[in-house]
Amino acid sequence: MQLIDTHTHLYLPEFDNDRDQVVERAVKNGIVKLLMPNIDIDSVYKMLETENRYPGICYSMIGLHPTSVGKDYLSQLARLQNLSANFRFYAVGEIGIDLYWDQTYFKEQVDAFKKQVEFALNAGLPVVIHVRNAFEETFEALEEFTDKGLKGVFHAFSGTVKDAEKAIKMGFKLGIGGVVTFKKSGLDTIVKAVGPENIVLETDSPYLAPVPHRGKRNESSFLRLVSKKVAEILNTTEEEIAAVTYLNSVQLFNL
Repeated sequence: MQLIDTHTHLYLPEFDNDRDQVVERAVKNGIVKLLMPNIDIDSVYKMLETENRYPGICYSMIGLHPTSVGKDYLSQLARLQNLSANFRFYAVGEIGIDLYWDQTYFKEQVDAFKKQVEFALNAGLPVVIHVRNAFEETFEALEEFTDKGLKGVFHAFSGTVKDAEKAIKMGFKLGIGGVVTFKKSGLDTIVKAVGPENIVLETDSPYLAPVPHRGKRNESSFLRLVSKKVAEILNTTEEEIAAVTYLNSVQLFNL
C-alpha cells in the first residue's frame, strides 16, 4: 500500500532537528512521495534544498501564499516565477484567498491569485488553492478561467457540499487531511458526497495533526490515520483508498 502526502511543509524549522527521521517514518509507513507547497520568496530556497536532500521522495511547488501577499507582492511574484526557468516545479501553490486573519490586502490577494493561476495555465501546471473564509471570492476569481483546462486541488477543504460540487465541476480535487478525524469537522459528509475519486490526501504538516495527535506537530507518517478514517467513512478498505488517491495524485501532479 502506497500513499502520497500532497501537502507538507517539511522544509519549515519545526523539522530542523529530525527531518531525516520524519522522512524515514513516512516511507516506512508507505507514504512514498511528499509534495511541498511554497510560502514566499524566503521559503523557496529551503524547500528546494529539502527536495534535493530527498530525491524521488520530495517534490516542490512554486507560489505565493495569500497571507504572504503584501505591498511587495508583484516583485515577489516576478522573482518566484523566474525560478521556474531553472528548477522544475510540480504545481503552483499554495495560492488563493484568505480573509480569516486580515483583509488589508484583499484586492492584492485576488490579483496575486489570478496572476498565479494564469502562470499555471501557461506552464501547464496544476494549482493548489488555499481558501479560508473566502469560497465565494475564490470562485468569483476563478470564473474567468473556466473551460481553459485549469486543474488542481482545494487544499484543506473546509467548504460545504455545494462548494465541493462546484469545485469538482470546475476540475478540482479536494484535499482531505487530519481535520477529517475531528469529531465535528463535518468532512465525513463531504467525503461521502464526493467519493474517493474526487479527493487527494494531505497532512499540511506541521499543522492540523489528526487524532490522536491533535494539537501536536503533524508529520507525513500520520497520513495513514487520514486514509484509515476516509476508509471508515466510505465503508471500504485502506488499500482501496490508497490505490484511488495515489492514482489521483500521480495524474494530477504528473508524478
